[in-house]
Amino acid sequence: MAEYIIKRLIYSVLVLLIMTTFIFVVMRAVPGDVVTLQLANSGATEEQMAALKSELGLDKGITTQLGEWVSHAVQGDLGTSLWSGKAVSDVIFERIPVTLQLAVMSMILAIIIGIPVGVISAVKQNTLIDHFLRVISVGGLSIPNFWLGLILLTGLSLALNWIPPLGYQSFAENPIVNLQQMLLPSICLAITLSASIVRMTRSAVLDVLHSEFIRTVRSKGAKEWVVIFKHALRNSLVSVITLIGLQVGYLLGGTVVLESIFSLPGLGNLIYESVLSRDYPIVQAAVLMFGTMFLLVNLIVDVMYGWVDPRIRTR
Repeated sequence: MAEYIIKRLIYSVLVLLIMTTFIFVVMRAVPGDVVTLQLANSGATEEQMAALKSELGLDKGITTQLGEWVSHAVQGDLGTSLWSGKAVSDVIFERIPVTLQLAVMSMILAIIIGIPVGVISAVKQNTLIDHFLRVISVGGLSIPNFWLGLILLTGLSLALNWIPPLGYQSFAENPIVNLQQMLLPSICLAITLSASIVRMTRSAVLDVLHSEFIRTVRSKGAKEWVVIFKHALRNSLVSVITLIGLQVGYLLGGTVVLESIFSLPGLGNLIYESVLSRDYPIVQAAVLMFGTMFLLVNLIVDVMYGWVDPRIRTR
């Protein structure tokens, strides 16, 4: 297992290098640059703009800039913001707790909703309950999270005259206000994810329920809840865990839009602001952080396979 984890970490480093190189090139290929944005209405001369480019290190070739960025990033130096002059690592670590809380809350809500509903749908196969739950899950898959966020904000403000408290407060400062601010975006992210989990859980549990060993367990007089939860569900979890791991990318991508809609100062909102302002070092570091989280979650999912199914661990 240790050898497997080390190999995966090496592959992860290569993936992160390819990803950051791609983002590095794309960001500089986008029309406009940070110098033009900073001096747009200042009446600066060409010489002044060239001097600012040189000061920011943007006058060098793209390969030279990339090489310098990678060499500093390996040493833990992610550079400084081109606008605020703050260390990028400080800016990132100020914002990342918000995104992590949003992602974790969304994932917990999706699992709490998705797995039980999927099991119920499988057990009640082809009944009215099953058809109803399948229609609901398809609807959940079809709803864009940003549209749902706007509908929830508008609907609650019109129907109940309530909107989440303005001005973000951390959980340590005020737990009640923090949960009020994080609940709606968490629900928006969890809806689509839980719908996927429902469909996968239903399909996986049905496959197991029709297998020979389930008939054997039932013939021995096991109670139905033991058959479903101890045998059927556990043997279905590999597929469900795989889906959850793959959906982390969707989850992290969804935070970019929802944090902007709900004015949450998270990593997703930071990427949005930094792309608009062409703050290259912050975009690079934020994407690197997102990629790292995604790869680590997928590594954890792969390791969990052995815990769920001992046959995988043996192989």
